[in-house]
Amino acid sequence: MFSFFSIVLIVVVALIVFNLPKSKSSDNSQSNKSSGYSKWIGGGLGWAFGGPIGALLGYTFGSMFEKGGSARYENQPTRQGDFNISLLVLSAAMMKADGAVKKSELDYVKQFLLRNFGKEAADEYLLMLREILKQDIQLQEVASQIGRFMDYSSRLQLMHYLFGIAGSDAQLNSVELNVLNSIAGYLGVYPADFASIKAMFVKETDSAYKILEVSPEATDEELKKAYRDMAIKYHPDKVSHLGEEVRAAAEDKFKQVTDAYEQIKKQRGLK
Repeated sequence: MFSFFSIVLIVVVALIVFNLPKSKSSDNSQSNKSSGYSKWIGGGLGWAFGGPIGALLGYTFGSMFEKGGSARYENQPTRQGDFNISLLVLSAAMMKADGAVKKSELDYVKQFLLRNFGKEAADEYLLMLREILKQDIQLQEVASQIGRFMDYSSRLQLMHYLFGIAGSDAQLNSVELNVLNSIAGYLGVYPADFASIKAMFVKETDSAYKILEVSPEATDEELKKAYRDMAIKYHPDKVSHLGEEVRAAAEDKFKQVTDAYEQIKKQRGLK
């Protein structure tokens, strides 16, 4: 029996073969570009093959991606490939938010990819990111597509990652915050969850309370309940269907929830 990876790889090769241009030079160029990403495609794409993201990828990487039309992919569950390509596309949008790609932002993305996917995969992803950065990204369209098809826990993980990019230079300016707020809206992230993630990166006197989505006036019992609810919402197992790499990345967000609770407990003298 063929493994899932083998079947996907066979389909990708077929797509490449049947969509090859007539020109020999173009043929070699397209083949080289496609084969360079075949291993990444093997991770599995569902709904990201179609719609605005599929169109962007089609213009960027060639005809193995469809230019528009997501109807045939509407019932596809979110796969690891969908999450990863969403991460790359929104990374590019975030990096271009204030008009220039900063070295600190590129370094953050590189280290994130290395830490979570290993050098070989990270190198491929960075090549893809550089190609995507050359494109005009229709932020509302691509983010809305992600919001329609991606499960909520995965969208929260994306927002946490994007805040990391924006804050990689040790400051979050108003332009970046506005873009993050817009992305959250397009993704369908609730304002309270946006404020919670923001508080993990923009430290204020009540940041710990904002992370737990509770008022400083909350009772000890309300605080405990809020922590239990947030621990469930942000538990790494919520994104385990996207692969161990994404689950590991989610542990940082979960740790910040726990740290916020411990900080408030210490302030209140709770055990």
